[in-house]
Amino acid sequence: MLKGRFAPSPTGALHAGSLVAALASWLDVRSRAGLWLVRMEDVDTPRCVPGAAEQILWQLARCGLMSDEPVLWQSQRSAAYHAALQSLVERDLAYPCTCSRAKIAQHFEAHGIARERFAALPYPGFCSGNTAHAPAQQAAWRLRSTQTAATEAVLKGFSPGVSGFIEFFATEIIVGWNDASLGAQSQNLSQSVGDFVLKRADGLWAYQLAVVVDDAAQGITHVVRGADLADNTARQIWLQRALGLPTPHYRHTPLVLAEDGQKLSKQNGATALVLNSDADVLKALKAGLAMLGLNDCEGKTHTELLKNAIAAWSNAYTARP
Repeated sequence: MLKGRFAPSPTGALHAGSLVAALASWLDVRSRAGLWLVRMEDVDTPRCVPGAAEQILWQLARCGLMSDEPVLWQSQRSAAYHAALQSLVERDLAYPCTCSRAKIAQHFEAHGIARERFAALPYPGFCSGNTAHAPAQQAAWRLRSTQTAATEAVLKGFSPGVSGFIEFFATEIIVGWNDASLGAQSQNLSQSVGDFVLKRADGLWAYQLAVVVDDAAQGITHVVRGADLADNTARQIWLQRALGLPTPHYRHTPLVLAEDGQKLSKQNGATALVLNSDADVLKALKAGLAMLGLNDCEGKTHTELLKNAIAAWSNAYTARP
C-alpha cells in the first residue's frame, strides 16, 4: 500500500509554509489513491510548545487534511528507538561520543575552517575509536559514516534500488537517490557530515534516528517534504541500510520564503494560520496551492477545492515514481 506522511514538530501552530508542506504530501498520496498519515515529531521535548500539537491537528482538520491512521507521537516511541540503537551498537556501527560542541568548534577554528550559514561541518571523528560500551560520563551516540569492517558488512550483498544507492569511494561513503523534484542527487556523507548523532548527550533521541525508525514502522513509501530537508536524505538512506529498513521515494518541494529570502518559519516570525471561518480556510488553501504552482484550482467548499487540486497535482506531476 502506498503511504505518505506529514510530520510536523509542535513548536508552534501551522503557518503558511507548513500548510504547503502538508498539502504537498497529502496531494501526492491522494493522487495515487494512497494513505496519508500524520506523525507528531515531538521528540525534542524542550522545544515543544504546550498545546501546539493539538492546535496543529485542529488546523489540519479544518483544512480537510486528516490522518488515515491514528496519529503517531514520537515522544511515545523511545523503546523502538532504543532497540534500533542497540542493533547498531551490537554491530559496531554506533559508538559513544563525549565531545562537546566547544571542543569540535575549537578544532575547526584551529584549522581555519569556517562554518557557512545554516551548514554543519563534518564531525572530526575524535571518539570514533571508542568501544560500544557507554562511558562513565554523559555521552552522545554516533553512527559510523566511513569505510570500516562494520560498514563494509552493511553493504555486503546490497543491490542499489530505484530509491537510492550507496557506494564506497576510497574510505568514504557516497549516498545517492533520484529525487522526484530535484532529480539525481548524491552526497559524500563522510566529507559533508561525518559520523552523525543518533542520541544526544542529554538523553534525547536525534531526529535522524527517530524519522527513519518511524517511517519504516508506519510503512511510508513516499516522503514529500520541503527542500530544506533534502540535505538529511543521505543520512537517512545510510541509516535505513544500516538498520535493514526500506528506502522510500523522496520528493523535495520548493520552500515558502519570508521577506528576507529565508525559509518561512516560526523562528523568523511566521504567523499562525487563521482558520476561524470557511472563508479563512478557502483563502489559506488557495494560497497554499498557488505556492505549489496549482493556480487553477477552484471550489466553493474546501472539499471541492481539494478534489480539484488532486487532479491538478496528478496532471502536473505525471512523470514521477
